[in-house]
Amino acid sequence: QVQLVESGGGLVQAGGSLRLSCAASGRIFSVNAMGWYRQSPGKQRELVASITRDDSTNYADSMKGRFTISRDNAKNTVYLQMNSLKPEDTAVYYCNAEIRRAPMGPTFAYWGQGTQVTVSS
Repeated sequence: QVQLVESGGGLVQAGGSLRLSCAASGRIFSVNAMGWYRQSPGKQRELVASITRDDSTNYADSMKGRFTISRDNAKNTVYLQMNSLKPEDTAVYYCNAEIRRAPMGPTFAYWGQGTQVTVSS
């Protein structure tokens, strides 16, 4: 079994900061790309940022310059530092990871349970 456990969400005022963490655990051989997505009520889930195993990053345009994704491969953990938060950043944030469970096995995408981020105006 593989689990992704997120933490760090909460309530913050506009202009504030939050740091999300997501740790993968269980039967893991390797973790490839990791990322953060978010979903607001009535909207589709959207990519926030992603990072490859060698630290190549990709951001949604509205997050560039405000959010920073990073990872610790030794801990199978991905982070999302969110600065200058806006009310429109309010959403449930989900962690995603591409995980290989055996040396010659396939890669599967796993999701965390989500963590609520609420930004008040």
